[in-house]
This record gives sequence, structure tokens and C-alpha cells, in this order.
Amino acid sequence: MYDLTHMELLKVTSAGQLSLPARIRRRWGTKRVAIEDLGDRVVIRPVPDDPIAAARGALKGRIRPTEELRAIAREDERRAIERRERQA
Repeated sequence: MYDLTHMELLKVTSAGQLSLPARIRRRWGTKRVAIEDLGDRVVIRPVPDDPIAAARGALKGRIRPTEELRAIAREDERRAIERRERQA
């Protein structure tokens, strides 16, 4: 069953075009969409006008800060040097 409370019905023109209502375009803030054919349905997803700017900050909080990564790398290198010296 379809949830009609969140659904918009659009007319496809004879040229195969459809118009997204202005309120939807404004909500998603884009002029481009991606259309995916899933066999039993079509999914329309907004595509950012500037994908690089849209992705900026997406990994914030998911990876360690650069300085912390450098400190870990320096410590790993120091331990490797100590192991080599002990083996020599």
C-alpha cells in the first residue's frame, strides 16, 4: 500500500518530462535530481548543485584529527626503530 500523505502526483508530458513542484525544489535546494529505476518503482533523489561543497565536513567527528594521526605514526615509527636496533 502507498502512503498518499507524502506523495505528489505528477503528469508526464508527451515528451517524457515532469515538473517538480516549487515547494519541493525549494525544500531540497537543488536544480538537479538523479532518477533510479528499481524495477517496481522509480526513485528521484536530489543532487547537490555543488557536490564538493555538499560533502564538506561529512567526515567531521568520524576520523581523528591530523595531529593525533601524526603522533600515532611517529610513535609507531619510533617503536619500529627500537625493534630493529634490538634485533641488530
